[in-house]
Amino acid sequence: MRLLGVFTLLLLSLNSGLALQIQCYQCEETTLDCSTPPFIANCTVNVQDMCQKEVLVKADGIHYRKSCASSGACLIASSGYQQFCTGKLNSVCITCCNTPLCNGPRRGKRPQMSAAVTLNTPQLHVFSLCILLLLPSTLC
Repeated sequence: MRLLGVFTLLLLSLNSGLALQIQCYQCEETTLDCSTPPFIANCTVNVQDMCQKEVLVKADGIHYRKSCASSGACLIASSGYQQFCTGKLNSVCITCCNTPLCNGPRRGKRPQMSAAVTLNTPQLHVFSLCILLLLPSTLC
C-alpha cells in the first residue's frame, strides 16, 4: 500500500510541472539562415513541442521562416505543402522536428523518414523508468 502511494505521488509530480521545454530557432521571413544564438526561442511548455522550418524560393533568393510549433499544426502544414517542395522558383518546403534547435542548419547527409517530416524521440519514458525502479522493491 505504501508503494502505491509513493508511485502515485511520483506520477502526479511528473505530470504537473516537470514537462520538457524545447528550444527552436525563430525568425520571420529572412534571407539569412538565422541559426545563431540571438534567434533561439524557448517554446511554450506542453503546447509547442516541435520546431518548424519553412524554406521559400523566391526571385530574389531563398527566404527562411523558423518557429516553435505544436505537433499537430506543423505536421498538417508540412503535409499540405509537400507537393510545392520542388526546390524551384516559388517552392515552399515546410519541415517539422522535435529535438532542440533541430530547425537550424543541416548537419551533413542522413536518411530521413520522409521528405517533409523528421521525428526523433530519443527520450526514455519516465513512466517506464519509474516502474523499473519500483519493481524490485515489490518483489523483495
